[in-house]
Amino acid sequence: MELIDTHCHLTFEQFGEDITPVIRRSIDAGVTGWITVGTDLADSRKAAELTERFEKMCAAVGVHPHDARTVTADTFKELRGLAQHKKIVAIGETGLDYHYNFSSHEEQRKVFAEHLKIAAEMNLPAIIHCREAFDETIGVLDKFKDAKKIVFHCFSGSAEQAKIILDKGFYISFTGVVTFKNADALRDAARIVPLDRMMVETDCPFMSPEPMRKQKTNEPALMVHTARRLAELKKMNLADFAEAVTATSKTFFGLPG
Repeated sequence: MELIDTHCHLTFEQFGEDITPVIRRSIDAGVTGWITVGTDLADSRKAAELTERFEKMCAAVGVHPHDARTVTADTFKELRGLAQHKKIVAIGETGLDYHYNFSSHEEQRKVFAEHLKIAAEMNLPAIIHCREAFDETIGVLDKFKDAKKIVFHCFSGSAEQAKIILDKGFYISFTGVVTFKNADALRDAARIVPLDRMMVETDCPFMSPEPMRKQKTNEPALMVHTARRLAELKKMNLADFAEAVTATSKTFFGLPG
């Protein structure tokens, strides 16, 4: 079995200085590829550097909407430079987060739009963070038609929202949240997402899936529980499901076959 964790944060302090044991456990579980995602400039640099250590690890570079207030013209200049690294496969995560509002809505929208511009310039996909801002996120995307490949990461919305995303030609990625006991609405959404638009991720070190929720630090090895739950929703065996979503992930991010 081959699975790709399409959104993880392997540079975060929860994993310590050496993630080799994490990667080893991941491979043993059948999760054999990883896209580690930057959340600010320093983290994006670390993500790019980390990919040099592991053959099947790639990265995305960007500034999380929480930190939109810190972004300057020099930030975008460096992001453009980082995006030329041979193992950078996406821009992000970027988008809107109206839950915490660590940055103003105006700042978030401006930085989001600039990330989309960079993605289009570099011909790279964009990874979208959207929390309590669905209509506004769609509004920004509707105004920017040049970014062709879009994935809503850590999707936690309704089937109705999923349909809007799919109708626009975008992709949807699911985390361990789909395994949670109170996530019936999200499971309804997962049922309508076709396999050629679906990806799987951990968003680790956060949100360990059932039955591992008591494990404080999530990691790629645990993604098999999320994949198994999604396979059940699709009435498929795990191996066939893994093959399908891995093919989707490779196509979306332009990964080797």
